[in-house]
Amino acid sequence: MAGIYVHIPFCRQQCSYCNFHFSTSLRLKDPLLEALKQEITLRQQALNGQPVTTIYLGGGTPSLLSADELLRIFDVIFQHYPATDLQEVTLEANPDDLSAAYLKSLRGTPVNRLSVGVQSFREADLQYMNRAHTAQQSDYALKAAQDAGFENLSIDLIYGTPGLDDTAWQSNLAQVTALQIPHLSAYALTVEEKTRLQHDIKTGKSQPVLPEQAAAQFEILQSWAAENNFDHYEISNLAKPGHHAIHNTSYWQGVPYLGFGPSAHSFYGKERSWNVANNALYIRALSQKQLPATHEVLSDKDRLNEYIMTSLRTMWGTDLKEIAAAFGEAEKNRVLKDAAPFIAREQLAIAEDKLLLRPKGMLFADAIAAALFTA
Repeated sequence: MAGIYVHIPFCRQQCSYCNFHFSTSLRLKDPLLEALKQEITLRQQALNGQPVTTIYLGGGTPSLLSADELLRIFDVIFQHYPATDLQEVTLEANPDDLSAAYLKSLRGTPVNRLSVGVQSFREADLQYMNRAHTAQQSDYALKAAQDAGFENLSIDLIYGTPGLDDTAWQSNLAQVTALQIPHLSAYALTVEEKTRLQHDIKTGKSQPVLPEQAAAQFEILQSWAAENNFDHYEISNLAKPGHHAIHNTSYWQGVPYLGFGPSAHSFYGKERSWNVANNALYIRALSQKQLPATHEVLSDKDRLNEYIMTSLRTMWGTDLKEIAAAFGEAEKNRVLKDAAPFIAREQLAIAEDKLLLRPKGMLFADAIAAALFTA
């Protein structure tokens, strides 16, 4: 089994916190879509015939594409990759794009799951983030999606935003319950390099982002999940049973995937690659039938550390038997020894030869994983 990710690098406007690759100009949209189809065709042997089980269209804002444009992308994928076992096709969408007419047109495509970039149900937060939609549009879009037959819905929310107090954060989570959304991705606001948010904080135009606020609101998120029967199956992802994101879960479980489009990454088990993060260069290379990608062969050290980092974030944990099988008994014993202090502090648990984050350890997942890395 394998996954396919398609990066659509266009947005209507720039969110203050975003450092993903995108353009707010649609001038190159048509040639980029042609280049995308060329890349999909040129790489048709990359999966060695493995069946594609998930497709994820991210960005950017894929919902800027019409249903016809999406269908042309799917047609090329299905021409060149075995997809008879396709289980999940996700489209990232902004609320302001999800009109009743657009949702109806999406029903004629393979898309069967929507990931909606709500970020907050509070107008003040949306303005702070420079989002293009309003809180009212989010409410309308989610109800319209359900009316159109999209039951497999996910939304993004951001916590730790200056001005978002704990009561307001609880209100945001209450909306997830009220709207019967089965999947939630919740992220702490982070200040990335070369973003408008970083500039505004440095120049005093914005309040700083406070780690202690984010930590407190993460704990509220944990309590809300337990009270509302949501599996907290990955640090930033929560779902009702049966609604875990299949595509994203494959990332954390080491399933191979191909990434198409500028800046997209691919993973083949012992190798990874990433495309140039420049629309014009991407188009130019593929017009000459050249793949604009950088490749890297992963060392055993890289593979082990990557496995620890990704697996520990999930409810399934880090399997010590897998470490022994792939990297040797000595590495398994070293990891177990390095985990002992975190087990003693009740940040980690061990069960059935698996290391599992305990609730109080989830706030420190990255630091714990780093302490378990091979030197």
